[in-house]
Amino acid sequence: MNHSDSERIKKIIQTWESLQKQILAHEITKESLLNDEFSQWAVTTPLYNIGEQVYKISTELKEKHTDIPWAMVAGLRHRLVHDYEGINWTIIVNVVFDEMDGFVESIKKI
Repeated sequence: MNHSDSERIKKIIQTWESLQKQILAHEITKESLLNDEFSQWAVTTPLYNIGEQVYKISTELKEKHTDIPWAMVAGLRHRLVHDYEGINWTIIVNVVFDEMDGFVESIKKI
């Protein structure tokens, strides 16, 4: 099924907002994300769902908004799915707690 870029952006925003609510509800912290397998599992599915949506956004839209790190987010998805055992959780903690808000805010402006 083909989805429009606006549908994909809406899905990214919804998934991120849902993940943020779950992080708060389950009191997932930077420390627990580094060390707790359940916390790691809880955040990876939403992150790779976001990455998949980003990956499928049209080239035209990505070229119009080159300031947005599309490749980084899509690449994160590929890393989570294909190299799960090699994940650097320090990077994931940084993405979840420091970078994704800015990414999502950028795409909200589109």
